[in-house]
Amino acid sequence: MIRFVLAVMLCLAAAPSFAADAAFQQWLQSTWPDAQALGVSRATFDAATQNLEPDLSLPDLAIPGRPEKQPQQAEFVQTPGQYLREASFDRLAARGKQLAVQYRDTLARIEKTFGVPGNVVLAIWARETDYGGYALPLDAIRTLATQAYVGKRKDFFRNEFLTALKMLQDGTPRADMRSSWGGALGLTQFLPSEYYKHAVDFDGDGRADIWHSVPDALASAAKQLAGKGWRKGERWAYEVRAPQGADCSRGVPEIARPIREWIRRGFVPAYDRKLGVRELALKASLLQPEGSYGPAFLTTKNYYVIKDYNFSDLYVLFVGHLSDRIAGGKPFETPWSKNAQLKTSEVELMQQKLAALGLYQDKIDGKAGLLTRAALGAYQKANRLTVDCWPTATVLDHMRR
Repeated sequence: MIRFVLAVMLCLAAAPSFAADAAFQQWLQSTWPDAQALGVSRATFDAATQNLEPDLSLPDLAIPGRPEKQPQQAEFVQTPGQYLREASFDRLAARGKQLAVQYRDTLARIEKTFGVPGNVVLAIWARETDYGGYALPLDAIRTLATQAYVGKRKDFFRNEFLTALKMLQDGTPRADMRSSWGGALGLTQFLPSEYYKHAVDFDGDGRADIWHSVPDALASAAKQLAGKGWRKGERWAYEVRAPQGADCSRGVPEIARPIREWIRRGFVPAYDRKLGVRELALKASLLQPEGSYGPAFLTTKNYYVIKDYNFSDLYVLFVGHLSDRIAGGKPFETPWSKNAQLKTSEVELMQQKLAALGLYQDKIDGKAGLLTRAALGAYQKANRLTVDCWPTATVLDHMRR
């Protein structure tokens, strides 16, 4: 009797997963007509989807009745001081300088072709896969199918899943289709759709190989940046010392002034750097990643081009600063603070309250990005609090009251 009861309990516990698997298989088969329209053969489709199961351990899924698992990318859960560590820059810049010598001719040709400096694409390679030393952990087909089936951005990932099947059809080995949780592939992390838009055969072997060919991967990254609007001969940003009492709530892309105007307002280039006439004329926005704490930056158009590659201010700061270090630049002049990071749920609550007050119109995503910090500064000004544009428990408690 006990064995019978245990057997029934086990069957009942397993039933939801069987049902979910059956629904997933049905969903997979529903994608076949669109895959076929992209030129995917039935043999390729069946080989890719046979015995495929969803990976429900992924973050950013929307599963009824299950607590949402937030992405744990360092860009979104670490403070600037934790993410932008000097030890990391020392190590990666030293390796980057070696690679800059090793691939000197290739990098020169990349810059001539696309206008993007070699140190910038080297820094992207470093951040994405540690110069190829980081093995991407997931099967891209399974990952993209899961995100398309039960993720928060189903339509977006459905297109990427279908495009990944096309990559298999066009000859990409399944063994190369390793990815992050978001389905990005190769040495410089391309989504399948970006692969078809920007991948380049730069070594002339007849294949755009972003997995094994460094020239192809770096040239592809450069082409993507160029396609997003990279401006040749311009820096990504300038570190500056902000004057006492600078209004951190004005740090948004919409407020852009010539750099000479920022300097007139008391912002001093780090290390007293002397800027040329062309640099002084560049329009730039203020960025204070830790509010009034830590370094400040004047960000140019190229800052936002890198951000279009990966939508995170910390990512852009890492890539931009590492590119400077590879080229012989100095560490950040102003040190990062030791401010704590609020939990994602707490930042979400803060964003909801700021939105209700009409101060914030962006996504409720629990990330303390520049628009959240600017809205927080506006709240602090309106309530006669210390204006530092940094989300703290003290300010959240004030909002709750």
